[in-house]
Amino acid sequence: MELHWKEIIPGDQYIVSIDGPMNEGDEKVLSFLYQPLIGPVCISLYFTLRNQVEQNRLSTEPISHYYIMNLMDMSLSEFFVARQKLEAIGLLDTYVKKGEDFRLFIYELKPPLSPFQFFSDGLLNIYLYQKIGRDYYQRLKQFFADKKLPLEEFDKVTKEFQDVFASATSAYALQNVSDDSFVNVRFPDKGEVEPIHVEPVDFDFDLLMAGLSDNLISKAAITPKVKDVILKLAFLYGIDPVQMVNIVLGAVTEKNTIDIETLRKEARDWYKLEHYSTLPKMVDKVQSPLLYSQKEEPKTMEEKLVRYLETTSPRELLTDLSEGSEPSAADLKLIEDIMIQQKLPPGVINVLIQYCLLRTDMKLSRNFVEKIASHWARKKVRTVQEAMNLAKEEHRKYSEWQKQKKERKSTSKAQPTRTERVPEWFENRERPKEEEMEITNFEEEKRKLEERLKKYRK
Repeated sequence: MELHWKEIIPGDQYIVSIDGPMNEGDEKVLSFLYQPLIGPVCISLYFTLRNQVEQNRLSTEPISHYYIMNLMDMSLSEFFVARQKLEAIGLLDTYVKKGEDFRLFIYELKPPLSPFQFFSDGLLNIYLYQKIGRDYYQRLKQFFADKKLPLEEFDKVTKEFQDVFASATSAYALQNVSDDSFVNVRFPDKGEVEPIHVEPVDFDFDLLMAGLSDNLISKAAITPKVKDVILKLAFLYGIDPVQMVNIVLGAVTEKNTIDIETLRKEARDWYKLEHYSTLPKMVDKVQSPLLYSQKEEPKTMEEKLVRYLETTSPRELLTDLSEGSEPSAADLKLIEDIMIQQKLPPGVINVLIQYCLLRTDMKLSRNFVEKIASHWARKKVRTVQEAMNLAKEEHRKYSEWQKQKKERKSTSKAQPTRTERVPEWFENRERPKEEEMEITNFEEEKRKLEERLKKYRK
């Protein structure tokens, strides 16, 4: 992820653009359905941008970002992250025009999904369910739903257009109906709401299609809508193409088509079986600016390292540590499980990764990582600086323990002790690798690790 000051500065100007006036239904959808997912700061930013547009207008005059920062009492980094969340969830499209000495942004606000679209989305509604729980989810569903009137019991008596009006045209009207005075203008109109499109970067759709073709499923069954649902399910539940083949096969109908609802149910059942009936949660990929250790621009090397860990996703960190090589699926799965189960922020996860790699000879041992993560979660570690301080304290205690262990060992050799017969394999038993690691290597490995990351922090 690029640092925000490379993308935007307070002096850059922006224009807000909308499709039309917001109705009461949109406000309720944003407040009750979107807000639990992206938080009140993002929703407040959306409403503030929208309210900047004057009545009967569809856009604002250019204004600098200083205005919105002062208006909402937020830093530029907080604005940048909130803007990205609005973009990611489909409420904002951002455009930029770059000149030699200026940048001009257009923030085009998009209307939220309708309640029906949201609750049948297959992605956002799952995250909302996990966020607020079954009872409140059902209550919200009832809040936005209403009983369908039995129109089939009534006779339709609506008049057609031609039954009420007659047509009387004139040559003047025909000459002016295509007046070019409306070129390059637009009229207020609620834009068509498009669902969120998700395409996991590590999901090989061609591999999925190859697996399905082996089972004689027609390619026509994989419609654009089915493909979109498959990609959402792959992202939501972390399903790989090989596993997805069986899930899709379970949703094939007698007419050789894919039933969308059955497909979603098959994916949910697979996930619950794999994860003991829990549902996935929506988590940030990078540390929230609200949890930054320092608000000012970093100056010292340690402050720059802290900011790097705050603005980098765990996946990118693992890639940087491997000098550009993709991290293994097992490592990514471990980190994903820790983020979701222990609810540790991404920046803290980054410190955890570095600390565990240094302690276990550059390998991520699941048992050791989970042990440290659960300890940090109980300690309520939220910022990178807190995590670094705790890691240093644990390292100090570990050093003292190693020293005392060696002293006891040397003392025990000087005193006669009674020996007991034990099996030969017991004498040759292996000790945990983290205990075997010489403490003198720790600082050297730390220095090498920081050297490896230098080129990625520039």
